[in-house]
Amino acid sequence: MAFWAGGSPSIVDYFPSEDFYRCGYCKNESGSRSNGMWAHSMTVQDYQDLIDRGWRRSGKYVYKPVMNQTCCPQYTIRCQPLQFQPSKSHKKVLKKMLKFLAKGEVPRGSCEDEPMDSTMDDAVAGDFALINKLDIQCDLKTLSDDVKASLESEGKNSKKEEPHELLQSQDSIGEKLGSGEPSHSVKVHTVPKPGKGADLSKPPCRKAKEIRKERKRLKLMQQNPAGELEGFQAQGHPPSLFPPKAKSNQPKSLEDLIFESLPENASHKLEVRLVPASFEDPEFKSSFSQSFSLYVKYQVAIHQDLPDECGKTEFTRFLCSSPLEAETPPNGPDCGYGSFHQQYWLDGKIIAVGVIDILPNCVSSVYLYYDPDYSFLSLGVYSALREIAFTRQLHEKTSQLSYYYMGFYIHSCPKMKYKGQYRPSDLLCPETYVWVPIEQCLPALENSKYCRFNQDPEAVDEDRSTEPDRLQVFHKRAIMPYGVYKKQQKDPSEEATVLQYASLVGQKCSERMLLFRN
Repeated sequence: MAFWAGGSPSIVDYFPSEDFYRCGYCKNESGSRSNGMWAHSMTVQDYQDLIDRGWRRSGKYVYKPVMNQTCCPQYTIRCQPLQFQPSKSHKKVLKKMLKFLAKGEVPRGSCEDEPMDSTMDDAVAGDFALINKLDIQCDLKTLSDDVKASLESEGKNSKKEEPHELLQSQDSIGEKLGSGEPSHSVKVHTVPKPGKGADLSKPPCRKAKEIRKERKRLKLMQQNPAGELEGFQAQGHPPSLFPPKAKSNQPKSLEDLIFESLPENASHKLEVRLVPASFEDPEFKSSFSQSFSLYVKYQVAIHQDLPDECGKTEFTRFLCSSPLEAETPPNGPDCGYGSFHQQYWLDGKIIAVGVIDILPNCVSSVYLYYDPDYSFLSLGVYSALREIAFTRQLHEKTSQLSYYYMGFYIHSCPKMKYKGQYRPSDLLCPETYVWVPIEQCLPALENSKYCRFNQDPEAVDEDRSTEPDRLQVFHKRAIMPYGVYKKQQKDPSEEATVLQYASLVGQKCSERMLLFRN
C-alpha cells in the first residue's frame, strides 16, 4: 500500500486514443488526436508532474495530445516571470488600462494589441465531444467513499482546509511613482543680435559644434542638477527651462506599471479577487450567477456559440469543476494550492474571470472569459500580465513557485503564436520532457510541425516507466500493484492499455496515482 501524505490519492480512469476528432485550431474534421483520462480526484503535485509531461486539464478531463499524429502539435509553454520584462506592446496595454481607470479614457479604433482573446486553447470542443462519449461518471461517484474506507482502515485520514481569500486592489497596492511625463525639448528664444547674413534682423546660424556642446551640458545637468545648474544660469539661461530633479534611467517594473497609484477622483475602480473554485466557498457561490451570465455573453459574442450550448451544466463542468484537491501546507502560499477564479471587478461588477490552477511550481492558466463590451482594454493581454505579476507575488512566500504556464503553444496556428511573446519562455520537448528556450525551438518549428527539441540524440525520458508492476491499481474496492492485478486478468488488450498509461504518466505518477479498473 502506498502512502499519500497530502490526504486522498489521485484517482483516474484512463482512455487510450481510439480515433481522430475535429481540431479546434485548423478546423480539420479528423485531424486531432489525444489520449485522456477522467480524474475523479487529483493532488496538486500529481497534476504538476503531469503538465510537465504534456498533459492539460479541461474540467475534470485530463488529456495529452498525440504529438506526432495530430494536425496541430501542441507544445506546453511556460514563462519565467522572475526574468520577465514587459514589451512595448505590453506596456501600451497597461497604460491604456491606467488611463481608463484614472480618466475614463476609451481608446479610439479597434484593438490591435491582442491577437487572441484568451490564453486557453480552442480545442476544448473536440475534447468535450470525446468526454460526452465517456459514460463513466456514475461509476466514479462511489469511488471517493470506497477509497476513504480503504484509507481509514489503514489509519490514514485526510484533512482539508479552506484556502484563504487573496485580494489585490488597484488603489491599495503599489507606491506612488514619479510623474512619468515624457521629457520635451525646449526651444530657447533670445533677443536677436546684429550679425552678418542675408537677413540682418535674424541672429546668425549656430554651429553644429556649439549645439553638440549644449546637448552635452544638458545631459550632464540632468545627471547632476546641483552641480551644473549654477553654470547654466551663469550663462544667461532661465532656471525654469530645466527640470527640478534628475530623471531616473531605471525602467519601470511590471508591478510599477500595474499598480501605479490613481488619483482620488479616479473615474473607475478595479479590484481583483482570488476566489476558490468551489461551491463550498461563500464568495464563489454568491458571485456564481453573475460569473455565469458573463460566461454566456462571452461565448456567444466571441466564439459564436448558441445560448443553448452555454448552460449552467456545461459551464460548471468546464470551468468550475476541478479534480484538484485544495491543499494549504505551511510552506505554501497563503491562498493555498488548487483551482481558483481570479475575478476582475470594475465599479462593483465582474468584467472578466481568469480560471487558474495554483500548483507547487507554477500558476497555470486554464481559461479567460470577459465582457465583450470591454474588449478595448485588451483584457486577454492584461490578465496574462496580472497573472505573471501574481506568480511573482506568490514566489516571495513560496520560492519554488516560479513559473507561469500558458497552456499550449501551437506554432502552426497564427492566433496561438502570441504566447511566445512573453519572454523568456520555454517549450517542453515532447520526447524527453525537458524544457528548452523557445528561441532554440523556433527554427526547427519553421521546418516541421512536430519537433524533438532536445538536441542530445542520446537523451531519454528520465521518468519513463521502468517498473510497470509497481503501478497502483484500484479494483473492486482494493488497492494493489499492477503486478498483482494482471494475474487476475485474461483480456490481452488490458495489458497494452495499462502499459500505455504508465508510459504517458511516467514512473513517479504511476506509483502515486490510482488507476481505476472496473
